[in-house]
Amino acid sequence: MNATIAVQMTRADLLKLRKKRGTLIWALVLALAPLFIYFVVRAGQHSSNAGRYAPAGGNAGYLDAVRLLALFFGPLAAILIGAEGGAQDAAAGVFRDLVVTGRDRAALFTTRVPASLALCWMVVTAGYVLLAVGTYALASGSPTPGTASMLNGYGFSLLSTGIVCAVAVGVASLTTSRPATLTALIGWHLVASPILVGISSLGSIRELILSQAIGHFSPVRIGAGMHGVSVTMSQGTALIVLVGWLAVFLGLGAWRTRTMDA
Repeated sequence: MNATIAVQMTRADLLKLRKKRGTLIWALVLALAPLFIYFVVRAGQHSSNAGRYAPAGGNAGYLDAVRLLALFFGPLAAILIGAEGGAQDAAAGVFRDLVVTGRDRAALFTTRVPASLALCWMVVTAGYVLLAVGTYALASGSPTPGTASMLNGYGFSLLSTGIVCAVAVGVASLTTSRPATLTALIGWHLVASPILVGISSLGSIRELILSQAIGHFSPVRIGAGMHGVSVTMSQGTALIVLVGWLAVFLGLGAWRTRTMDA
């Protein structure tokens, strides 16, 4: 497969994803609605009692908004898109037709990843634009983050959601089931990971949890809590964990695509 064919196949996969209106709409809802609600509620509180409540925007609002987008709801949108991208051919019953046309199975899997990432990052970018508008428009004279901080927050949002989206593509390609992928990954993200992180007796094994490795690169202080980083690890260890998750699940997804019955 040459570069031209790869680009064409990736564009085709991206087009199929964009035509899934339900997936796109819900991904946008997950990325935008929590931020919108957060800024509206905080702005209302500040306008009613400025002495008690800080402005909705500014540095404090920016930090909370980045946590919402990059660590909570952005990854949920990424899971939704990745699950659709990895399982859509099998779910639509067109995988056999694609194989019969002579398309390479490995290529069929490989192009799902950049297509899913492209849509995921479009959604996250829309969320970050809303975040930036709220941060500066609702600052009410309070200090605001500089350009470097805004760029770091955007880069981290792309990193955190991109990793989760790629893993979701691998899992969905392995299971060939969108519902199973959504159930497993959302359950892991919202329930299993926080519980395991809180079990101190697990010791260094907790370093293998994906959310902990991602959170290590956060430009904002996450703090302790349900999704707080409570496991200390080196940057090298965090990188190895991220690469390991990607290698395992993308490898399994590629294997399944190469060996499944057409």
